[in-house]
Amino acid sequence: MKVSVYNMAGEEVKTIELPASIFEARINRGLMHQALVRQLANARLGTHKAKGRSEVNRTTAKVYRQKGTGRARHGSRRAPIFVGGGVAHGPKPRKYTKQMPRKMRRGALRSALSLKAKSGDIVVLDELVMNQPKTQEFAQVVDRLVSGSSALVILPGRDEVVEKSARNLPDVKTLHANYLNIRDLLGYDKIVMPLAALDVITDFLGDEEVAVADNGSGEEA
Repeated sequence: MKVSVYNMAGEEVKTIELPASIFEARINRGLMHQALVRQLANARLGTHKAKGRSEVNRTTAKVYRQKGTGRARHGSRRAPIFVGGGVAHGPKPRKYTKQMPRKMRRGALRSALSLKAKSGDIVVLDELVMNQPKTQEFAQVVDRLVSGSSALVILPGRDEVVEKSARNLPDVKTLHANYLNIRDLLGYDKIVMPLAALDVITDFLGDEEVAVADNGSGEEA
């Protein structure tokens, strides 16, 4: 797949061929969904907690006498039916983490990148260089490239100047190429990457076999 390469002024400077093993892979929507569910689940802290009747701090005195009141027999204000009592079957701390083989995770990334490439939502830059942090200047660069759409800017590595310039833009996020993930790829309209970031992505996604075991929910590109 051939795409145009732009400079920071939004001018086309050349065209390149994107690696077919990454950007023309089979689009497996079921695999992408599984990877997204895993990422969202692993982000949960699981620290929710509700006290049961044995954990709340209330009086241990009997509520009222056993007989003669005409009411039900109660012996503790800690019972769940009373205000301030313990919670019956409440949430307890737990782990929500899910496991997924690396080959499947990377297959999901290839599917997402192929989907973006097929839709024409990948913008390649020759380079992304700024001398000092300037949010307004960076916003103008992004607007020239994606014209008002939300954008995920993939960087080859740490670039404090670019990261600070994009920090206050609500529809723009910077991400290191080594931390590429399914949630960010699917969460933004456009993917903006300089050639150096494309090289990093090619290094770790282009080595393995493209074919991933189909679980019955895959779709051909």
